[in-house]
Amino acid sequence: MDTSGGAGAHFAFTDRWGGVSAAPYASLNLGGAVGDDPAAVVANRARAAGSLGLDPERVVWMNQVHGREVAVVDGPWGPGREIPALDALVTARRALPLAVLTADCVPVLMADPVAGVVAAAHAGRPGLVAGVVPAAVEAMLALGAEASRIVARTGPAVCGGCYEVPAAMRDEVAGTVPAAWAETRWGTPAVDVVAGVHSQLDALGVRDVRRSPFCTRESDDHFSYRRDRTTGRLAGYVWLDEHVDEGGQDGQGDQDDEGTA
Repeated sequence: MDTSGGAGAHFAFTDRWGGVSAAPYASLNLGGAVGDDPAAVVANRARAAGSLGLDPERVVWMNQVHGREVAVVDGPWGPGREIPALDALVTARRALPLAVLTADCVPVLMADPVAGVVAAAHAGRPGLVAGVVPAAVEAMLALGAEASRIVARTGPAVCGGCYEVPAAMRDEVAGTVPAAWAETRWGTPAVDVVAGVHSQLDALGVRDVRRSPFCTRESDDHFSYRRDRTTGRLAGYVWLDEHVDEGGQDGQGDQDDEGTA
């Protein structure tokens, strides 16, 4: 599940297995607003965090609304506090995990290990057009990050070959993000949100970018809203090691191991 980005940066994306939720949320549903048993979601979040060596109470979540609002945080929201409506989180606090929920949208995880800044963004079709990823990068830069140092990873999401939309919608999206123009494998209009996100990152000067090989609609190992409608949510997590050695590098060193839970 843990994909290390080197220099103490960690990126992780879940699949749907290893949890306690019953169908149609089977089994590692991490979304708390999709109709699943709340106790099961709490248990699943504890399992996912534990597999990464994280404290589930320290993970910062979002109330995602397909916009471009960004919050800079330095800790969890706290008991009883309403989670605000936003689609990106940024922090300069090391060892503070940020999380993003998806079930076809693009989870975007970013880190500048030198500046000690990380971000998690939720980029669906509306968020892509609204510019949630550029907004997240802008917030990172304001905290001392540099685009040339940012490492970015995009997780499992619906591919352009599967994301069919009306032609007018495709034209509207492509009018803002040309790289998102696509056709389905059966020749109808489509939107490629992953390609659109990667084009935005490239335009911002973010070069160290990798994408997941999984299309959520095609993969039985991942939740997909477009395929199943009533279903669970995957999560992406990003954080930095707490300690930095005297050479300015995090103690974990450079490695890049792919994996999912």
